[in-house]
Amino acid sequence: MLLGRVVDSVWSTRKDETLTGMKFMIVRLIEGSDESSGSLIVAVDTIGAGIGEKVLVVGGSSARLLPELMNKPVDAAIVGIIDEGTNE
Repeated sequence: MLLGRVVDSVWSTRKDETLTGMKFMIVRLIEGSDESSGSLIVAVDTIGAGIGEKVLVVGGSSARLLPELMNKPVDAAIVGIIDEGTNE
C-alpha cells in the first residue's frame, strides 16, 4: 500500500467503456516527511475521497482484486481515507 494526498480530480469523457461511471483522482504520493515532493498518479476512487484528504492507495494487481475493478484496465485505486497517523 502507498500513502498519498488527493490533489485534484480528472475528467475523461472518452475512455474504455468499462470505466464509465468511475471517479478518477490525482494523488501525490507521500515519500518521507515532505508531502510536496512525491510523484503524481491517477487512481480510481472507490470510496469517495475528496481533494486534500490523505489516502491509502493500492496498485497493480492489488487494485484489480477489488470487486468493482475486476477485469478493468486500472493500475491504482484509492481504498482508504486516513483519519489519523504520522508519516515519520
